[in-house]
Amino acid sequence: MINLQPNLENEKAILFPLQPSDFEELYVVASDPKIWEQHPNKNRWKREVFQTFFEGAMQSGGAFKVVDKATGKAAGSTRFYNYNNTEKSILIGYSFYGTSYWGTGLNKSVKAMMLHYIFPFVNTVHFHIGAFNLRSQIAIERIGAKKTGEIEVAYHGEDTQLNFIYSITKEDWLKLNKPL
Repeated sequence: MINLQPNLENEKAILFPLQPSDFEELYVVASDPKIWEQHPNKNRWKREVFQTFFEGAMQSGGAFKVVDKATGKAAGSTRFYNYNNTEKSILIGYSFYGTSYWGTGLNKSVKAMMLHYIFPFVNTVHFHIGAFNLRSQIAIERIGAKKTGEIEVAYHGEDTQLNFIYSITKEDWLKLNKPL
């Protein structure tokens, strides 16, 4: 059985399983409208909209608070979700980071840590990226994921939105990175 909420740590970040008590600390990060400019759900900076997002994260059973290892402060959140044992696949997503972390390599470092952890259990990792979220599309391509399709995603308590599906296989990940 896969633990979808392990404590994970590398040189840049620590991922802690999301707890109800993390709401206020994460909302401070998420309350910046700039974070959500390219996201399909642009109002997530509003407290009541973020509350719905946070509730979905808690219900997912795979969400994390991302902590900046250097400062000990919350940098954002991400999650594993929709594990498919038959297809040996999972999704990583619902990620956001404070703008002070953009361009620092934190997102790439967190994604690499998550992929390194999950690939012994799955053969493919998918990502749903908003159709107009160019910043996230570029970021996910930088780790080796490729666009494989489009899908309407029904967000927890929010409107359905067009997303692109990006995917990376264990084989491709191993070609780009050291062995698991």
